[in-house]
Amino acid sequence: MKKNFIPLIILSSVVLASCLDFSEKEERKVEEVQQVAQYENAVIEEKGNNETVITQPVEIKLIDPNTTTVIKTIVPTDLGYEKDFTAYVKEIEQIAKELARGSATVVGYDQKMVLDKLGEDGKIIKGSPLVILKESELVEKILATSDKSATVTLPLYITESNYSAANIESLDDVVIASYTTYFKTSNAGRNKNIELSAKAIHNLIVGSGDFFSFNLNVGPRDVENGYQPAPEIINKKLVMGIGGGICQTSSTLFNAVDQVHIATLERHHHSLDVGYVPKERDATVSYGTLDYRFQNISGVPFIVKAIYRKGSLTIELRTSKDYVEMLKKN
Repeated sequence: MKKNFIPLIILSSVVLASCLDFSEKEERKVEEVQQVAQYENAVIEEKGNNETVITQPVEIKLIDPNTTTVIKTIVPTDLGYEKDFTAYVKEIEQIAKELARGSATVVGYDQKMVLDKLGEDGKIIKGSPLVILKESELVEKILATSDKSATVTLPLYITESNYSAANIESLDDVVIASYTTYFKTSNAGRNKNIELSAKAIHNLIVGSGDFFSFNLNVGPRDVENGYQPAPEIINKKLVMGIGGGICQTSSTLFNAVDQVHIATLERHHHSLDVGYVPKERDATVSYGTLDYRFQNISGVPFIVKAIYRKGSLTIELRTSKDYVEMLKKN
């Protein structure tokens, strides 16, 4: 009996020791799995037979089509995809909006068109195309793939200026519209501002369907760009400001452009009447806020000529003799 009993005790001790050793290994394994999962932002799923599976979270990578790089990674579960779908959709809409329009710290993908220009040497000075990130389309693409990892390319739509370089010379054929305003020559600062802003829009090529923005094509009116202090109208008062007088350029342009087949997209009146154009025929501008914008809907291109003389400013619109009838306002 004793001979049989002693080995039994020893065997039980060995089994117990092995069980303890196995349990410690399992605990260490679970800890390691949890550490890896935490590091990789993974989800741990417990399955039968003590099986542990790590499932990577769904990730949606947004791709810039211009550079083919990932510009943002979205993890749907972090934005409430499985808990509150309505809130999740709003989060995605906000992401699309910020990507398109930008924020206080980041420039958005949406860009207005800056028109091409004919240089003094006859060569074309390139502007920049219209760029639109279609927010609704981006939201739809993200929502459609929110249950699986995928890549989504940003839906960018780029519109180049629509004219033929071969037809540039013929655009000088005919003056299709013209308008002249006058000013006193005694205010040197105001005169200089009119001259600089007129030079900025001189020889602009407006293609079929093109968009024009006075602020974008003229640029900032500041000391660095040569603009000078001059009287300007603000809140029904005449005050001194850098760039005062440029509204005469934008107003003269409006009265010329309004004679042809275009669509006015943005125009504002001064808070006081101005003397150089009839009442309500003005187009006040302020860089970063008020703009004068239009779209050429005639189906043909034209070129802008800004002719600055002592005491007067004339804006001419010229085009090919073949385009006259299409460009004329009905």
